[in-house]
Amino acid sequence: MFSRAVRPTVSLARSLSTSTQNNAKVAVLGASGGIGQPLSLLLKNSPLVSHLSLYDIAHTPGVAADLSHIETRAQVTGHMGPDQLGAALTGCEVVVIPAGVPRKPGMTRDDLFNTNATIVATLADACARHCPEAMICIIANPVNSTIPITSEVMKKHGVYNPNKVFGVTTLDIVRANTFVAELKGLDPARVNVPVIGGHAGKTIIPLISQCTPKVEFPADQLSALTGRIQEAGTEVVKAKAGAGSATLSMAYAGARFTFSVLDAMNGKEGVVECAFVRSEETECKYFSTPLLLGKSGIEKNLGLGKLSAFEEKLVAEAMDELKGSIKKGEDFVAKMK
Repeated sequence: MFSRAVRPTVSLARSLSTSTQNNAKVAVLGASGGIGQPLSLLLKNSPLVSHLSLYDIAHTPGVAADLSHIETRAQVTGHMGPDQLGAALTGCEVVVIPAGVPRKPGMTRDDLFNTNATIVATLADACARHCPEAMICIIANPVNSTIPITSEVMKKHGVYNPNKVFGVTTLDIVRANTFVAELKGLDPARVNVPVIGGHAGKTIIPLISQCTPKVEFPADQLSALTGRIQEAGTEVVKAKAGAGSATLSMAYAGARFTFSVLDAMNGKEGVVECAFVRSEETECKYFSTPLLLGKSGIEKNLGLGKLSAFEEKLVAEAMDELKGSIKKGEDFVAKMK
């Protein structure tokens, strides 16, 4: 059990906030699922959240009742089914969307497209109607397509703000930090590896050359490390043997990103996270790079930085797949009735 003396510090180590203006209403759409439940638990633990609004198509009242007994200040409300979606979203400043189906062994993230595209489009439509000013953080895969879908739906309503729509790629950074730390005997909490590109397979591009602290690997080890970061999700899918995909580590990463967004909204300076966003940094319309976050979302895109020859090659090889996934998302919305 947590002792009362230490309880206020129960938080993600990287994201302990010093902000004071902590009155955010945060919605989790897909709150009853494998990611949604642990994510909601982490958000309930945070002093940054004053109202946690949970939505799903089933089981939400139970999840909300359970979380509401935790001795932290966030008020918890549960909303179930499409007719309660508007109430879940009204007044929200941040919306996190882990809704959708997970991968099974043998599936790529793109195999989730047909089911999850419809779910994300429906939820994005509700956000556009009920909380058009909110920060939208999309976890639902395939992120390389669900971010273009969200953006196009928001455009249809005339409320699209590219500085407020984020594809949460934080798990790639979390994994890169962990794997580098393991290989070098470092504390993972002190390692920071930017990961750019997209959020699937070879579109995931870890910039080991920009790691802090500086690390170096022989070419064969670097190639193996990069491959492991790119396929880490599949590693978990295989280990779970049909019982789902990464849920706990994804919940951690989703909470880390959400806390960074909230910290920046509260005026904390120097908050940087990578995310898959509308971008002018490459020939792709959407691309993940380190972003300086501020009160209104993206304050500045920090770009790719200096790449090694190996990393430049990875970027070049990712472009076609990334463009195809983006177009697939845009075409989906264009064909929607």
